[in-house]
Amino acid sequence: MVLNQYRFINTIDWIFPNSKPGIVLPQKNVPITIADYAKNTEHKTQNTKHKTRNTMIIIQLKPKKEESLLRFHPWVFSGAIQKIEGKPAEGDLVEVLDSHRNFLAIGHYQIGSIAVRIVSFENKPVNDIFWNEKIKLAYAMRVSLGLVNPTVNNTFRLVHGEGDSLPGLIVDVYAETAVMQAHSVGMHEIRQTLAQAIVKNVAQVKHVYYKSQTTLPFNAPITPEDGYLIGNETESLAAKENGLTFIMDWLKGQKTGFFVDQRENRSLLERYSRGKSVLNMFCYTGGFSVYALRGGAEVVHSVDSSAKAIALTDLNVEANYPNDARHKSFDEDAFKYLNNLNTLEQKYDLIILDPPAFAKHREALRNALKGYKRLNAKAFEQIKPGGIVFTFSCSQVVSKEQFRLAVFSAAAESKRNVKILHQLSQPADHPINIYHPEGEYLKGLVLWVE
Repeated sequence: MVLNQYRFINTIDWIFPNSKPGIVLPQKNVPITIADYAKNTEHKTQNTKHKTRNTMIIIQLKPKKEESLLRFHPWVFSGAIQKIEGKPAEGDLVEVLDSHRNFLAIGHYQIGSIAVRIVSFENKPVNDIFWNEKIKLAYAMRVSLGLVNPTVNNTFRLVHGEGDSLPGLIVDVYAETAVMQAHSVGMHEIRQTLAQAIVKNVAQVKHVYYKSQTTLPFNAPITPEDGYLIGNETESLAAKENGLTFIMDWLKGQKTGFFVDQRENRSLLERYSRGKSVLNMFCYTGGFSVYALRGGAEVVHSVDSSAKAIALTDLNVEANYPNDARHKSFDEDAFKYLNNLNTLEQKYDLIILDPPAFAKHREALRNALKGYKRLNAKAFEQIKPGGIVFTFSCSQVVSKEQFRLAVFSAAAESKRNVKILHQLSQPADHPINIYHPEGEYLKGLVLWVE
C-alpha cells in the first residue's frame, strides 16, 4: 500500500515542517510505503524512543494504526488499540504510542468507540499553563476576526471543540457570561481550570456557567451539576449580536442558550427581507425574525412547538421593535402549521426552515432524510412564485450531499423550478479543523423558487 494520503511527496516540507525525528523522508516524487515507514521507525535514535512517565498511562496502537494520528486526526478509535498499560479511569490523560513505542500524542481517555480524544501532538506537559495557552489562542483568533466588539457584537463562540484543538469542549460568550459545555469526562474534570483560564484571558467575561448535565456520556461514573463555576448572574442576560439585542437564557434554553452559529446566515436573510412576508419555522429565540424585521419585512410570522421558545421570541422582538404589529408568533407544530396554510390559502415570500437535528446518530439517518424531504416539500408548496427558502440541517451525520439530495427530491416532487443562490455553513468562530472534517455540521441552502 502506498501512503500517498500522507502527502509524503512534493509538499512534505510544508505539511510536516517539524516531522518526527528519525523518519527518513523520501526524495521528492518518490512515495513511501507502509514497509518503509515501519523500517524507518525501527531505526529511530535512542533519544526519540518513548520515555515512560510514572504519572501517565500508556496506550499502544496496533501496527499501521498510527496513520490517522500522523495526519493529525484528533481521535483514536478503540479498535486501533493493541494494549493499555495500566487501568485508566474515564477522563484520564494518556500517552498514545505507535506499535514501535514511538510517541504520537496525548489525549483524554474515554469509554466507547472513540477511546482517546487528542489534546496535544507534542510531548510536553499538559497542565494549567497548557490549558491557559489554548484558551488564549482561541480568544486571539476571535479578536483577529473582528468578532469581539462590546458595543455591537459581544456574542460569540470562544471554543469549538476539535476546531480549536480542544475536543469535547464548547464555550459560548454572551456579554459578561461564558457558558461552558463539556462533552467528555476529561474536560469535565478540568472545568474549574478552564473557567479560570477563560476569565483570565477574555476581558469581558466575569461569570462562567457550567451546563453539561445533558451533554456528558450518560454512562460515565460522574454526577455533573449545572451551575456557576465563577461569579454569579441572573438566569438571563441581554447581549448584542450585530447591533441587535437578544435575551440569552442558558439555564432553561436549548444547548448554551442561543444559536450563535446562525449569525452570518441571519445577516444574509436581512438583505432579502425588505417588503417581504416572512415565515420563520422552528424559530426558537426568534433570531431570524428579528433580523427580518430590521431588514424591512412587511410581515413576520414565527412558529415553534415550544411555548417557552415562543415566549423568548416575543421577548426578543419586543427588545428591538416594541409593539411592532408586523410580527406575530404561533405556538404550533411545524408540519401542522404548514398543512393548515393550504386551508387558509396563505403563502409567503420568504420561508426559513431551521429545524433541530433530525438525526444525532447514524441509525436515524434514513428517517432524518425523509423528514428533510417532507419539510422542504411543504415549504415549496407554500412559497409564492419568485419566493426564497432558507433551509438548514444541523445534523452532523447528514452530509452536505445527502442534505442537498433530500432538498432536490422535495423540489422535484413539488414540480417547482428551484435555483441555488447560496450554499451556507457555520461561521468563523465555529472553525473546522482541516484534519477533522467531521467538525463541519451546519449546512444550508438559499433557494429561489419560480
